[in-house]
Amino acid sequence: MKKIGHFIGGKHVEGTSGRFADVYNPATGEVQAQVALATKAEMRAAVENAASAQPAWAAQNPQKRARVLMKFVDLLHRDMDKLAEALSREHGKTIPDAKGDVIRGLEVAEFCIGVPHLMKGEFTEGAGPGIDMYSMRQALGVVAGITPFNFPAMIPMWKFCPAIAAGNAFILKPSERDPSVPMMLAELMLEAGLPAGILNVVNGDKDSVDAILDDEIIQAVGFVGSTAIAQYVYSRGCAAGKRVQCFGGAKNHMIIMPDADMDQAVDALIGAGYGAAGERCMAISVAVPVGEDTANRLIEKLAPRVESLKIGPYTAGNDVDFGPLVTKDAYTRVKGLVDKGVEQGAKLVVDGRNFKMQGYENGYFIGGCLFDNVTKEMDIYKTEIFGPVLSVVRAKTYEEAIDLPMSHEYGNGAAIFTRDGDAARDFSTRINIGMVGINVPIPVPLAYHTFGGWKKSGFGDLNQHGPDAFKFYTRTKTVTSRWPSGIKNGAEFVIPTMR
Repeated sequence: MKKIGHFIGGKHVEGTSGRFADVYNPATGEVQAQVALATKAEMRAAVENAASAQPAWAAQNPQKRARVLMKFVDLLHRDMDKLAEALSREHGKTIPDAKGDVIRGLEVAEFCIGVPHLMKGEFTEGAGPGIDMYSMRQALGVVAGITPFNFPAMIPMWKFCPAIAAGNAFILKPSERDPSVPMMLAELMLEAGLPAGILNVVNGDKDSVDAILDDEIIQAVGFVGSTAIAQYVYSRGCAAGKRVQCFGGAKNHMIIMPDADMDQAVDALIGAGYGAAGERCMAISVAVPVGEDTANRLIEKLAPRVESLKIGPYTAGNDVDFGPLVTKDAYTRVKGLVDKGVEQGAKLVVDGRNFKMQGYENGYFIGGCLFDNVTKEMDIYKTEIFGPVLSVVRAKTYEEAIDLPMSHEYGNGAAIFTRDGDAARDFSTRINIGMVGINVPIPVPLAYHTFGGWKKSGFGDLNQHGPDAFKFYTRTKTVTSRWPSGIKNGAEFVIPTMR
């Protein structure tokens, strides 16, 4: 049995706790590895290692830090196939989707190569008589990231690339469900020239999370996961005096106006609703057609597309639409929510619950499910399902449609499909959602903008990647400077003011 430990001080380190979590192949249901779950002492050792390495790294010229990321990007391209295969084997994604996972992280690394510019401060000459004033951004020290199973390459890179570029040392606690790719990323950073100890990967469970939140050396924590845990991490981390950003659950709506290009809308819903088996925080899980005619046309075109989705293991080829769910628990939860939707009166137009794949009967596969006539009171509407399940909620008017995402507790993403510029502008202006798409189903911003939801989808003042990342991982220091001019005025006892 393959054993996965930790990556501390530039080396692979075996776990000492004696506790392990099983890592499954979701397509077969077989245990393919065991990952060590760290003790608080192991986490502390990693933090101390990072703390000793960080000052010399922060003292490096930012251009030299950028060169490490340049090389890292090259290595990601070199090992793309290897990374994607490892990711798919543990997560279940198709190979093209796994490569997309790596590339969206790689793009943040590319953005962070601009750290010499992004770290520049401000300068005022002559702020007072003979006085200059300037500000500079400085690293926090040791920071940490707690990342989810659904993007084991992208989200770790969203966290550690800007943090490390800014001069911090980083402790990564990835998901124990698919830990191999984060370990591989740490190896590549070391190969790219990163000093040992600047990026440490510590695998673990809640004990490791609590150790991060309670450690006084760790200055900031970034988290992505469920809302319940996001609230826990945010409250406990803030109480410990840390800077914290947490991103939680989602229920992303897509409004289809009567004038929308229906073929385009259906293509968008198929990809955004069922890609990665729906295990995306930016997946579209609610379609809101405006008007009965729009709803009927949507269902007529959508149902056969859902029925014809190709499902299979990543080894079945690049034309597979999506693979299995990540674990048996995830499969049981999704199937249970579909059952609940039927019980509560939603119309299950396409039922994927009984999908079985020959030769993979023990895998965690579930077919695409499509509900119609879903209402706001149903569990399948209120809950983030995180599976290949799309709910259609019919709205009579635009105002009724826009009220659905605005009144939902989550506020990650929302989209509108329309040819009407006025409707699109009104939607983007009024909607209380963090990321908005206009004829774009999954409005994940590119690396040089910031990613973050509103309401119970995001906790903290600053978003992920883009300029916000460098604000999050640095402190601003302001210096007021005066050099002797030969004029002696004596001591002053009144607070300085500009004269």
